[in-house]
Amino acid sequence: MFDALTPRRRSMLIAMGGVPLLLAACAKTTESGGSDGGGAGGSALTVGTTDKVTALDPAAAYDNGSSVVWTQVYGYLLNTKIGSTDGKPEPDLAESAEFTSDTVYTVKLKSGLTFASGNELTSEDVKHTFDRQVAIADPNGPSSLLANLDSVNVVDELTVEFHLKEPDDQTFPYILSSPAGPIVDSEVFPADKVLSDDEIVSAKAFCGPYQLTSWKLNELASFQAFDGYQGLYGTPKTSDVAISYYADQNNMKLDVQQGNVDAVFRSLSATDVEDLKKDDAVAVHDGPGGEIRYIVFNFDTQPYGAKTEQADEKKALAVRQAAADLIDRQAIATSVYKDTYTPLYSYIPEGLPGAGTQFQDLYGDGSGGPDAAKAKKRLEDAGVEIPVQLSLQYNPDHYGSSSGDEYAAVKSQLEADGLFAVDLQSTEWVQYSEDRTADVYPAYQLGWFPDYSDADNYLSPFFIKDNFLVNHYDNAEVQDLIAKQRGIADAAEREKTFVEIQDKVAADVSTLPLLQGSQIAVSTKDLQGVTLDSSFKFRLVPLSK
Repeated sequence: MFDALTPRRRSMLIAMGGVPLLLAACAKTTESGGSDGGGAGGSALTVGTTDKVTALDPAAAYDNGSSVVWTQVYGYLLNTKIGSTDGKPEPDLAESAEFTSDTVYTVKLKSGLTFASGNELTSEDVKHTFDRQVAIADPNGPSSLLANLDSVNVVDELTVEFHLKEPDDQTFPYILSSPAGPIVDSEVFPADKVLSDDEIVSAKAFCGPYQLTSWKLNELASFQAFDGYQGLYGTPKTSDVAISYYADQNNMKLDVQQGNVDAVFRSLSATDVEDLKKDDAVAVHDGPGGEIRYIVFNFDTQPYGAKTEQADEKKALAVRQAAADLIDRQAIATSVYKDTYTPLYSYIPEGLPGAGTQFQDLYGDGSGGPDAAKAKKRLEDAGVEIPVQLSLQYNPDHYGSSSGDEYAAVKSQLEADGLFAVDLQSTEWVQYSEDRTADVYPAYQLGWFPDYSDADNYLSPFFIKDNFLVNHYDNAEVQDLIAKQRGIADAAEREKTFVEIQDKVAADVSTLPLLQGSQIAVSTKDLQGVTLDSSFKFRLVPLSK
């Protein structure tokens, strides 16, 4: 999801700052992945974040801040076990889930499921959930993940069939555990429009391990364990948990150091993390990565874009490719992020099948560094007027305060040899998430946190025709290959297709990949259960003290 989670590394879970392996420090889990021991209890907890929530309605958002809340309060048909090292989905609200033909995926629900309101949860709610995602198709929502879904049919009260357009879709079980998958109440959520946050909270329309008892958007969320949850996570270790939303990461850092909050996640600066590792009062937890950061080009409004006065496809391509020639990823990773991020040279990050070096091989000096002479030649050969006037937008609050330094570095690199003149601007997240889908920004910052640990999640959402970027990139050959790879069961053959897709998109430079990073959380020493795993979901269920 943009802003993104992260699949790549698949590294062991490590707790920094002298704390032992996270898995050893975490609460024990049952075979089902839920918390071991009795019912929910323990002292109330508070967790802090600077991340912002766009909406409680799963059809209306596609960002990490919103998904963190959904993970606590909605059930999914399939989910990822706490502590998972492979990210594979398992039944959550489902009793079973399997392909019953090459284009039909059949799910049978557990019996006796309810929402916190007392409304029954049946296959009608499942059908309603996915039908409304497709019908609403909110530009800021995750409906693009359902591109291969043809229809949803109710078989009986507990059984539902997903009919797919393309056969043998290897990604579909992952889709059901993604931001497109939170199950909503058909008696509460309209079929064709988004429901407001207040209406959702008032209706107690929750079926996850927690329900929201109070809600003040991007200020405070109060969660209470829902005793009707029968899913994979099991009973929460702590009944009452709050998420406090910070406007200033410095205040958040100070509060966890002083014990005013029990844990914080997203986003502390690299300098803050480096400093906190030296503080004996806290533990710094570092989990498998998957987050990527990149620049999006709007093919309609970028310089020489399709709807500009000087529209010229060849010149527009030269602008994008020249920008790729000038970026020095390692310099940004080191100077801005203290190497807590690493250079990203392909669309699929390191650690997943298909990860490559397309942007190292095709652009710059061929070894990851910039090459101004190559960039200048591209522009001159295409007849582009130099310097290129480029409006570049970034977000100062959603990806952490280091975004300002990151994009100051990008601006400096693009302008260093006089080839670009960059108008760098910033907008706060709530407005930013609306503007970026309305053709306001010719080029802009995004981050991505994976919805599931499969390389497809770095391709389909970005490069199908109606992608969530809404950047008007349309390459039919790429789209055919993306559809093809979903149905390839042989891992080696599928990986070759991943590489072929990236080769083609890298030549087009639909987006410009910059960096990849890991998950980081900081907690007080007495907090147990912080688990950063290959689900890329921050979960409250295992937390206790």
